Amino acid sequence: MRNKVLFLLTLVFMLSLSTYAQRGVRIAYIDTEYILENVPEYQEATTQLNDKAQKWKIEIDQKLAVIEQKRKDLSNEKALLTKELIDEREEDIDFEEQEILDYQQKRFGPNGDLFIQQKQLMQPLQDQIFSAVQDLAEGRKYDLVLDKSETNLLYSNKAYDVSEQILRSITRASKRTQAQSKAERKTAEEEELIPEINEELESRQKALEEKKAERESAIEKARQEKLDARAAKVKAAEEKRQKILDDRKKAKQDKLGAENSTNEEVKNEGESTKSEETKAEGETKTKEQLIEENRQKKLAEREARKKALEDKKKKIIEDRQKAKDSTNNN
Repeated sequence: MRNKVLFLLTLVFMLSLSTYAQRGVRIAYIDTEYILENVPEYQEATTQLNDKAQKWKIEIDQKLAVIEQKRKDLSNEKALLTKELIDEREEDIDFEEQEILDYQQKRFGPNGDLFIQQKQLMQPLQDQIFSAVQDLAEGRKYDLVLDKSETNLLYSNKAYDVSEQILRSITRASKRTQAQSKAERKTAEEEELIPEINEELESRQKALEEKKAERESAIEKARQEKLDARAAKVKAAEEKRQKILDDRKKAKQDKLGAENSTNEEVKNEGESTKSEETKAEGETKTKEQLIEENRQKKLAEREARKKALEDKKKKIIEDRQKAKDSTNNN
């Protein structure tokens, strides 16, 4: 908005040169960048703000590095994890990464802390510069006062540069604000008193802090809801996983029991078969013995009959011989 105003003023100036040439248009310009560079309070505050922004950046980079390491670890462990655990870990990492990105937006976003504090830092000094330019223009009857840092001036004569006058005016105003007497100025120099707090700035700061607190409260509430939902999901997944493990364990035990029962039955059947085979073998052996005994008995009877026949035949022969001998003797 300020750039547009300055551009319009420049345009009006160029169009009005011919009209006011006879009475002599008085112009001047300032270099806002030069003025800001030579205001110690502004430079000190800018340095502190830059240091703070650098700390925020380092903090964010460290957190993002941790997230990247978690992603690498998960990639290396995927072969050892179930799909549910992988999805759960990825969801946790994404959630943490989003928190960091939200924090980054809160610090460096268009309406972040850095932008707000830069605006708070610039606004009082810009008001002082604008007020000093108005006083100088009214006192010296300038028709136009341009800003070299915001206007495309191809050439500017140093004779029309009133930056030093504006800088001295701001410095005097700052000293008057900080100290009203010589004694106070001396004390201020010794103790390096900071400028008096602007009430309007304090009011804006308070409103911003309240808004910031509300935003942080809403973010914390949303974060807690996400954490609760994630915890519930993790618990459900863990219960499901435990149930699967229990079912597998039970199935394994049932299978082992069935195998043991089958083995026992096979063992019993084996022992029964062995006993039957032993019994059958015993029965078979006894039958063979009986046959052999019968055969031996028949052989013995046959031998006995044969011997008896031979004895009888021998006796008959002897009797005949005796009879024959007796006949011969007579």
